[in-house]
Amino acid sequence: MLELQYLIFTVIILALVFDFINGFHDTANAIATSVSTRALHPSNAIFMAAILNFLGAMISTGVAKTIGGDIVSSPQVVDEKIIIAALVGAIIWNLVTWRFGIPSSSSHALVGGLVGAVLISVGSSGLNWNGIGKIVISLIASPIVAIIVGFVIMHTLLFLFGKLSPHTINDKFRKMQILSAATMAFSHGSNDAQKSMGIITLALLSGGFISEFEVPTYVKILCAAAMASGTATGGWSIIKTVGGKIFKLEPISGFAADLNSSITVFGATLLHLPVSTTHVVSGSIMGVGTAKRVNAVHWGVAQQMVKAWVITIPITALMGAVAFYIVEFIFV
Repeated sequence: MLELQYLIFTVIILALVFDFINGFHDTANAIATSVSTRALHPSNAIFMAAILNFLGAMISTGVAKTIGGDIVSSPQVVDEKIIIAALVGAIIWNLVTWRFGIPSSSSHALVGGLVGAVLISVGSSGLNWNGIGKIVISLIASPIVAIIVGFVIMHTLLFLFGKLSPHTINDKFRKMQILSAATMAFSHGSNDAQKSMGIITLALLSGGFISEFEVPTYVKILCAAAMASGTATGGWSIIKTVGGKIFKLEPISGFAADLNSSITVFGATLLHLPVSTTHVVSGSIMGVGTAKRVNAVHWGVAQQMVKAWVITIPITALMGAVAFYIVEFIFV
């Protein structure tokens, strides 16, 4: 019983570390556009994002239930060692991509780490392939939706305000960007923080500490606080990539990208679907940039990001599998 309690404690600590890293890794999602267009000072943007990340994380647990209930076939087939291995794989990948300023998906990393750890420990029977399919479809479809809707929103704004002088447009939308950045930060918290909630709740359920898959209030508060704390530290290398290297943003295009991203991410939260806010924001910026001029988008940078998206789940699955052997050796 003492070993089980120790393992549960390790799961909770690692999940909160993952949430903290997710916070500063994905800070760019909420504030990169408003910082790059100088609508907000970086320190003010990060402070605002941290508060709204926390509030967003507290509103729902639907995504947590999807992560905790739809990847494995049953809570009884996984133990704390498997969950620890999954978190280790995801954390390592997040740190590597953050170090090199690559906007990769924390959601993909967590799903990949858990799939790899379960496969190597209990086999394919331990996985809920229908649930995994639903999650993967949402992760793939969300950036595509973001590109298309971002294109439409930007075209609509250009149609409505295109006759105004550039100075007038920039002045008006620089102020509106503060609102769109706030909604994006809230949406980010509403979806991303729930992933760690789901992992911790799965560990508590498999260990017999709770009797049904309901996220305890203290788990919600801990995960929300961890993500908000991570957000407050910032993620400057990724902010530079998202905010300027894909497409040179102006206030109107930054507003369009943030508005589109927040709608897409929060819509997924309401549907209890985990999505990658990194992918959604990047897709929004691509769609917005294409609406202005196709060759205005730096497709070379976009191509590098797509490669990172594609390889994240296989690599983190491998990391989760290797981590499981290490965890098994440590906690023999």
